Amino acid sequence: MSAIEVEQVLRDKRTWIEEQRRRQVPRLGLERLAVSESDARVGARELVSALAEEEAARLGVSYRRIRIGGQRTLWGSCSSRGTLSFNWRLVLAPLEVLDYVVVHELCHLRVLNHSEHFWRLVEQRRPEWREQRDWLREHGPELLAFKASA
Repeated sequence: MSAIEVEQVLRDKRTWIEEQRRRQVPRLGLERLAVSESDARVGARELVSALAEEEAARLGVSYRRIRIGGQRTLWGSCSSRGTLSFNWRLVLAPLEVLDYVVVHELCHLRVLNHSEHFWRLVEQRRPEWREQRDWLREHGPELLAFKASA
């Protein structure tokens, strides 16, 4: 792509870029936290494990293992082999948000896609799930940008 083409894309996308920049203003106060990544991972594993164990029993599903990672774009995932993976930064979000992501991934053990059936199941388990998803959409970029202390 030439410099002229880059300039044209920037002009064409200026409004969108400005909106994204406005959304990147820190609002959660995370910069004041002195949290190590290892401590956050331990905390995330403890919370996720407790929530997953309780909700899996209610849903009548079982999972193979829980993995806590540092994904740059995902909050959680569910493999076909039953591994539930979660982003350690979820421990910095409100508990309701973490809970929603755990329930979302557990529901994938019953319905492997994002069909209407899947979303009905999520709705049965967490009627307020849209609020949690919206919180992640609003504040997720700030969480993903968070750098833990050494």
